[in-house]
Amino acid sequence: MSDQQANGHRIDEGMQVTLHFTLKLEDGTVVDSTRDKQPATFQVGDGNLPPGFEHPIKGLAAGENGSYEVSPEHAFGQHNPQNVQMIARDDFGDETPEMGMVMSFADVGGGELPGVIKQVGDTQVEVDFNHPLAGRTLTFEVEVLDVQPATTH
Repeated sequence: MSDQQANGHRIDEGMQVTLHFTLKLEDGTVVDSTRDKQPATFQVGDGNLPPGFEHPIKGLAAGENGSYEVSPEHAFGQHNPQNVQMIARDDFGDETPEMGMVMSFADVGGGELPGVIKQVGDTQVEVDFNHPLAGRTLTFEVEVLDVQPATTH
């Protein structure tokens, strides 16, 4: 057992966590994973991980693994029909929207908001601004590599 695993720290508020994760859909399709890349490092409560993903891993220590089912309410929310909007085809200018395409739109605050093109009509385009994983129950698999007290800057 390495020194890192023996430090006894467990995941909780104020801890910096390094872990590998895999996010899967109900049918086992992998939608995101750090397995082939760098592990993820974040501070508990910093907003990098939705609370629904932080909550089940609290109490884990380095070297421990877990697999958790996360409901839509605790992941990316339910699909909201009000987030599906019709936009005039003319508003797309030279861009040609195609079904399934993800396009960036300006929100009221001037930020960028991704939307998925659902249908393209002659004059209107249906755009879904829900998170692509809204309404999905996800499986969150983790392998905790390191847990340290977070250093404040």
